[in-house]
Amino acid sequence: MRLASNYSPFAAMAVLLTLTSSAFSAETQPAKSPIGKVTPDFTLADFRGKEQSLSEIGKDKLVVVAFLGTECPLAKLYAPRLVALNKKFAEQGVAFIAVNANSQDSITEMAAYARLHKIDFPMLKDAGNKVADQMSAVRTPEVFVLDKDRTVRYWGRVDDQYGVGYQRDKPERNDLELALQELLSGKPVSTPVTAAVGCHIGRVKQPNENSKVTYSNQIARILQNRCVECHREGDIAPFALTDYDEVVGWSEMIAEVVDEQRMPPWHANPKHGEFKNDRALTQEEKEQIFAWVKNGAPEGDKTQLPPPREFVSGWELPREPDLVVNMREEPYRVPATGTVEYKYFTVDPGFEEDKWVTAFQAAPGNRAVVHHILIMTREPGQRRVGMGGGALGFLAAYVPGLRAEPFPEGMAKKIPAGSEIVFQMHYTPIGTEQFDMSSLGMIFADPDSVTHEVRTHSAVTNEFLIPPGASNHQVEADTSKSSFASQLLNMMPHMHLRGKSFRYEVRYPDGKTETLLDVPHYDFNWQTSYRLVNHKELPAGTTIHCVGAFDNSKQNLNNPDPTQSVAWGDQTWDEMFIGYFDVAFPVKAGKEMPFPPPKRNRGPTPESIMAKLDANQDEKIEVGEVPLLLRIRFNKIDTDGDKMITIEELRKAFKRGRRDKDDE
Repeated sequence: MRLASNYSPFAAMAVLLTLTSSAFSAETQPAKSPIGKVTPDFTLADFRGKEQSLSEIGKDKLVVVAFLGTECPLAKLYAPRLVALNKKFAEQGVAFIAVNANSQDSITEMAAYARLHKIDFPMLKDAGNKVADQMSAVRTPEVFVLDKDRTVRYWGRVDDQYGVGYQRDKPERNDLELALQELLSGKPVSTPVTAAVGCHIGRVKQPNENSKVTYSNQIARILQNRCVECHREGDIAPFALTDYDEVVGWSEMIAEVVDEQRMPPWHANPKHGEFKNDRALTQEEKEQIFAWVKNGAPEGDKTQLPPPREFVSGWELPREPDLVVNMREEPYRVPATGTVEYKYFTVDPGFEEDKWVTAFQAAPGNRAVVHHILIMTREPGQRRVGMGGGALGFLAAYVPGLRAEPFPEGMAKKIPAGSEIVFQMHYTPIGTEQFDMSSLGMIFADPDSVTHEVRTHSAVTNEFLIPPGASNHQVEADTSKSSFASQLLNMMPHMHLRGKSFRYEVRYPDGKTETLLDVPHYDFNWQTSYRLVNHKELPAGTTIHCVGAFDNSKQNLNNPDPTQSVAWGDQTWDEMFIGYFDVAFPVKAGKEMPFPPPKRNRGPTPESIMAKLDANQDEKIEVGEVPLLLRIRFNKIDTDGDKMITIEELRKAFKRGRRDKDDE
């Protein structure tokens, strides 16, 4: 279904969305700059075995030397960009050379990489890292621009679109292209050094055979326990960590992301809650990784290797699903550009009796364009899709970072007989036409074995407006009081690119409060479901309270536009504030909803109206900013008669409207 080592550039984009903060480096460079230094001639073989030299390839031309790797997500994303730049400057006296210095990249993988990305300039293998060492290259991708005398004039990144934990819609500065234009015009490079952001070059190691820590006796076990769930063939990670020859090439990268606490991805404050899917490394595990890398990443005695973990091919489920439901008969065409509104696909699975499902997996068919999937039901007689369009709960979901896991023994979700399955699909175009066929895998439970029904609920609000530039805008949401007792199983915060922090609290009927989960640094790329080791008993009358913060400032590099007010909306550049959680309750209770849904529907809010109509972003709505059809109501809302509508006047108008509706 998915290959960790596949070479699709669109898969690389999907990997970027979920792994930016793991596979990419901090912006570090060697202590000494190569700017102004002459690069000695070198000769390397390409992936076809033909030897080629720097002096012949770039004779009498500017030369771009780009260090690339076959599995680094950034190297995948930037390959097409380098191809385009080569085409643009080929007739202007510029030659391009790709150099692969990774010990873990084979000639066959290089050939596949070049073929997929249509690289039409030489791609050379730097066995033993001799050229990388000579040029002080550190990352992939990392580029050097040499003048006709082979003097380094530019060194660093291709552009600034991607970084650690963020990606922009487009580059703000095309560094490599600008450097070439300046040099071709006879000008010095205005910014000769930029920070290359990417994966460490996998250099050949000199293992210390006396090291007490080896891959076979400790590191393989750490990786199995913390990493290979994603870093294996058939899953989302961009490379596998199940084989020494592959792992050793990533050893420096592993040490870096562990040291900077970017990997494994875990964002819960350890002071609150104990979670069975906690991926955080212990201090001992960290020290073992650092010692192993410092000692040259020795393999050790292979007889000490742990047995490999077994996984179901193509699925995260404990076994092959009992039923797979595709979202439609034919794949859906995702356009190359533009905004794609949420798509809803309804499927009748033909359930003639109630089904109890103990494990779900919503599986994207094309990760490059599938932003998220929410699976809901439409029960017989229902006009609307259940669970408030997904904001109030769902049957199953796919979002970056969410792993499928079966419910505890004796627990399952119920799909009533005659129900339809509804796929809510959020697509993000990537510049080329794509096709998707997503699906839902289910493992059924024997109804007689189910003691507890599981429901997904949420604390949610759409009544917020985040001002431009606000770096810590607070938002809160509450559930209704629970109608009867239940057990809390897990929590899953949901925000978008401006999400900064998220905290769950429980308020008991006796007035006591307790923090259940604290996520001080929310990461949109990793929307984890935090699964409790010990289920929390929630008595009748309990309320779940969520509080969070948004960063709409320019310091948030993920921020699409810090100059705009932001309200609730479906698209990634809008925002949401949803505190999802699963609860379980006895089947014999015969109850439907432990936490009843809000009485009000979640239509437009004062905040969303302000964000939509306030064109000049001055936090006031002028007459000229209001559509003609709505101007008749302007004076009724503008209670102080200053020809401006403020957010407070909108809120008061909403309250008046609600009272009038209640009196009907």
